[in-house]
Amino acid sequence: MNFHGTEVRQKALTLLRGGARNADVARKLNVPAGTIGHWKHLDRAKRGECPGRVPPPCPRCDLALDSRAYAYLLGLYLGDGYIVQNRAMRSPSLSITCDETYPGLMDECEKAMRSVFPQNSVCRVRRKGCREMKLSSMHLWCLFPQHGPGKKHERAITLAPWQQAIVDAYLWEFIRGLIHSDGCRITNWTTRLVAGERKRYEYPRYFFSNKSDDIRRLFTVTLDKVGVEWTTLARGSDPFNISIARKASVALMDTHVGPKY
Repeated sequence: MNFHGTEVRQKALTLLRGGARNADVARKLNVPAGTIGHWKHLDRAKRGECPGRVPPPCPRCDLALDSRAYAYLLGLYLGDGYIVQNRAMRSPSLSITCDETYPGLMDECEKAMRSVFPQNSVCRVRRKGCREMKLSSMHLWCLFPQHGPGKKHERAITLAPWQQAIVDAYLWEFIRGLIHSDGCRITNWTTRLVAGERKRYEYPRYFFSNKSDDIRRLFTVTLDKVGVEWTTLARGSDPFNISIARKASVALMDTHVGPKY
């Protein structure tokens, strides 16, 4: 092993600070290029010039946030999303659970994730009967301040003023996200006696079910803003279900939301 004295090292640093390339310095002083690179790194670190890892930009603070996609993604997150960070992960991850029977919904969720987080990759994790759409980002706390310990229905859920401004600008996208996560469009039927003959009648309706009083309130307040009439249906003693059954309101929902696919 060759040991290089202080004088050789100082000559190398003088040349490097003058802009010489590592390979040229190594050749001139007959010192391995790896040693030259190591000396340069230590010298730059000592002087506070060692380049660090540049953190990726925040979609909200540093980039032009895709507000339309965010309003939809926020609805999905409030319904079937969660954020987790464990010791093995350097950054938290966002997971949105999508039913396997709705491939179109999974595509829309992935598209929204990529639009809101253009610097991050999205993957699909297979679970029993569903897929988890996942991405990791250090900026999830900034985009989803509703995150906290415990289940959503066990803590207060409110929108930050900047989130409410986005929702107000894209009311239907927010509603679509909530319906695509915790809602559905079904066809009910009933029978009526007409001229002595019993006839069957079918009619569509929308349901939204969520244990969180706050999330249901966000949904119904947004429905009020777009002119959709709704009622609360109790499951036992708990009012978990929001029903939209009036013909004009269902027509509005069909125009802007539609069934899952």
